[in-house]
Amino acid sequence: MPNYAILIDGGFVKRQISGSTGPMTSASIRDLIHSFSKLEALQFMKLHRVYYYDSVPLDTSHQKPLGGELIEFGNSPIALQARKLFEELHLIPFVALRLGELSFNGWKIKNKKILNKDLLTVEISNDDLKPNITQKGVDMRIGMDMAALTLKKQVDAIILVSADSDFVPAMKFVRREGAQVFIAPLGRKVKASMIEHSDMVLSINLEQ
Repeated sequence: MPNYAILIDGGFVKRQISGSTGPMTSASIRDLIHSFSKLEALQFMKLHRVYYYDSVPLDTSHQKPLGGELIEFGNSPIALQARKLFEELHLIPFVALRLGELSFNGWKIKNKKILNKDLLTVEISNDDLKPNITQKGVDMRIGMDMAALTLKKQVDAIILVSADSDFVPAMKFVRREGAQVFIAPLGRKVKASMIEHSDMVLSINLEQ
């Protein structure tokens, strides 16, 4: 029986689920995985493993440039929720976590509209600033796993839960090696290149 792997872009899924059914939890991921098992296209295939990709939350502290307020990122609700989610995902059968890092790159203005080019000066308060945080290593891990799973003949099909067209080169590689690529954009519109280089777009209803 042919088998498949599900590769979940955690940041993408959090944005989709949080906007439809409330904050994402491990139960949300369980429901998402179960939704795939009910699809007709996968009825005669076996699940190999689910790979969940995300970033370890920041645990550093940094002072705001205005007023010197110390922000402890490791104690923030977002960080606490992320750590709880990872602990629970580890307990779900056939789920493996692939974690990248977050990088703190100073502070930036929340609403750039206040930088009016017609004004010589502007007034900025602490409330106008937000941390400039970037994700590192997640997309690379997704691409590497797509290649490794295909080259090692561990799966016959890969389901990519994302709408990021940056994965198109990896999708093309998987298909050239003889495996199938299904994408699950969870209702998000995707670029034509993703559809062109996939074998099927899977429709998942997040409300189920």
